[in-house]
Amino acid sequence: MKLEELVKELSLDVRSGSNGLEKEITGGYASDLLSDVMTRSQPGNVWITLQTHPNIVAVASMKDITGVIIVVGREPQEETLNKAIAENVTIMTTPMTTFETVGKIYELLNKKT
Repeated sequence: MKLEELVKELSLDVRSGSNGLEKEITGGYASDLLSDVMTRSQPGNVWITLQTHPNIVAVASMKDITGVIIVVGREPQEETLNKAIAENVTIMTTPMTTFETVGKIYELLNKKT
């Protein structure tokens, strides 16, 4: 599934990196601990978090994360968005909780056709 399909299905608000919406999602990872994401996430994952600070961009870029979804209506810091634009990292927001977001993504990625 491409990131743009996920954005449409979940009504995500794309805050940066809209040119990355053509990237393919290979899975997902939900965590608010940067060290955990650095250790356990895989390239191509979409990362679900409530963190909003600029360090999420560094981790997403280093791990080749397809996109970062910030949950519960939290807004990324301005510095985070500026860094994401500079590093071409797609950041999206949603009012949904982590639980809701992960459940819907899991369902979409595992949909039997």
